[in-house]
Amino acid sequence: MSTTVKPYQEMQSGKREQVELMFNNISPKYDLLNKVLSLGIDKIWRKKSLNLLKSNQPKVILDVATGTADLAIEAAGRLKPTSIIGIDIAEEMLQIGREKIRARKLDQIITLQKGDSEKINFPDNTFDAVVVSFGVRNFEHLEIGLGEIYRVLKPGGNIMVLEFSKPQKAPFKQVYQFYFKNILPVIGKLVSKDTAAYTYLPDSVNAFPDGKAFCSILEKLGFGIEHYKPFTFGVCTAYVGKK
Repeated sequence: MSTTVKPYQEMQSGKREQVELMFNNISPKYDLLNKVLSLGIDKIWRKKSLNLLKSNQPKVILDVATGTADLAIEAAGRLKPTSIIGIDIAEEMLQIGREKIRARKLDQIITLQKGDSEKINFPDNTFDAVVVSFGVRNFEHLEIGLGEIYRVLKPGGNIMVLEFSKPQKAPFKQVYQFYFKNILPVIGKLVSKDTAAYTYLPDSVNAFPDGKAFCSILEKLGFGIEHYKPFTFGVCTAYVGKK
């Protein structure tokens, strides 16, 4: 990306520090806002994206930018792995995720720990699959984070990225852009009390190299593209690559 989009532009700190602060700030309302702002479709997106990995039967999975662990929880039921480790830089988000995991009695399968996508604290060739939902656009340095994912994947292992993208077809494109730029930030501000967080969301999506541009970055880093699947008229896209 040519421009680094940060949540709090008036602050001098880097994107990583600001993203950590933002998610800690909005963590109490994060799950509620996801459901409200996506009209509940986010759960369907996660299911469909994980289905793309089913035939590969990954047993050891890393969930990067796990947040409150929604993807990890869905993966535990859908993919039946032996273990999932979720990492995130925002401790407040992880605490909520741990509560959800305990409530579902998934403690033996899913563990969460604080961790940085650009410095993944695991050896080379550790995981059968690495998954990221709505997190890669928050990486401070996209290719460094994706390169770390490549490093910790076993040969033949898969990366699955679910991320917002930009619809291209009228009239949905215009309706979506109006909602994303004008309505979503207002609802986000009212519920989360963080003015910047839901202004940052559309800005970060607009700046993200989605679609074929993202596939090209994955290929540049050594991944072979197995799936490239837009959902809901291109509101988000699932990408699956193989090491």
